[in-house]
Amino acid sequence: MNFLELAKARYSCRKISDKPVEQEKINKIIQAGLIAPTAKNLQPFRIWVVNTPESFEKLKGALHTPFGAKTVLIIGGNKKEAFTRADGFNFAVIDATIVATHVMLAVEDVGLATTWVGGTYDDSKLKEIFPEMKDYEIVALFPIGYAGDDSKPSPRHDEIRPTDELVINL
Repeated sequence: MNFLELAKARYSCRKISDKPVEQEKINKIIQAGLIAPTAKNLQPFRIWVVNTPESFEKLKGALHTPFGAKTVLIIGGNKKEAFTRADGFNFAVIDATIVATHVMLAVEDVGLATTWVGGTYDDSKLKEIFPEMKDYEIVALFPIGYAGDDSKPSPRHDEIRPTDELVINL
């Protein structure tokens, strides 16, 4: 599958089966995140893997639903570790988002499914439950696993605004 086919095949999967995920697949996904480009290659991000019964039980206090997944990857960026441009713009969130995008596409590439959770979790509770995240801007939580039998893209999945609205030649 080429990149465009991969990008088109990926969708926000909100129903994940209980089939166990092989550690080799998780390792490949993490590797994709680790090689993501960051400003000045400072790598101001962390990828937290939540997949033990204890950590997963704790996560339930901050994440409304893991969509059936038994593994969740959490990605955040640390402003203190990130490149800051001369005008004061800090790249922590951008860098972490690039990492998250690599992770999201790698999930599809290894035959698994996920959805980018950005708004249905409690950030302050997450950082209370996992204090090691307190200095990070959390950009994504990815529940990962095999798509459930009746999982399908949302009806809006293939909607793309016209190119001339989104691409402007200067």
